[in-house]
Amino acid sequence: MRYIVFLFLAFILYSLGSALFYLIRGKTTNPKVVRNLTIRVALSVGLFLMLMISYRLGWVGEKL
Repeated sequence: MRYIVFLFLAFILYSLGSALFYLIRGKTTNPKVVRNLTIRVALSVGLFLMLMISYRLGWVGEKL
């Protein structure tokens, strides 16, 4: 489970970085910026839902 979370975070950071690259390099209305930010939001929501479901099913838990 830990590796899946790290993979999601890596894709989120990559998408955010590529959106920043296209934003700095080109016009502000570049469709690649919008697409990459949309992918980032979708991945973030997916990660959040996956963590909530995993916690509910007992796959991840609290460590004291």
